[in-house]
Amino acid sequence: MQPQKKSNYTEMSRVCQITGKRVITGNNVSKSKRRTKRTFAPNLSVKRFYNPETGEWIKIKVSAAAIRTINKNGVAATLKKAKAQGFL
Repeated sequence: MQPQKKSNYTEMSRVCQITGKRVITGNNVSKSKRRTKRTFAPNLSVKRFYNPETGEWIKIKVSAAAIRTINKNGVAATLKKAKAQGFL
């Protein structure tokens, strides 16, 4: 039996590690206005980013909004801010 691969991002279900976006709940509303519960999942993907400060590649689960934030502010600054807010 082979050992499982260890990834360098923490396993969190459906939570962005940069912005903290997570699943929220709401209602499906039919034409007759009958309401049933549903969930709204964030647009998440696992991406690899190169961190120039440490010189290594990191894998993080990010939302589409977080990818735009990283492109705007840079990887190092965005990671520092996420750690300060407690998302990483």
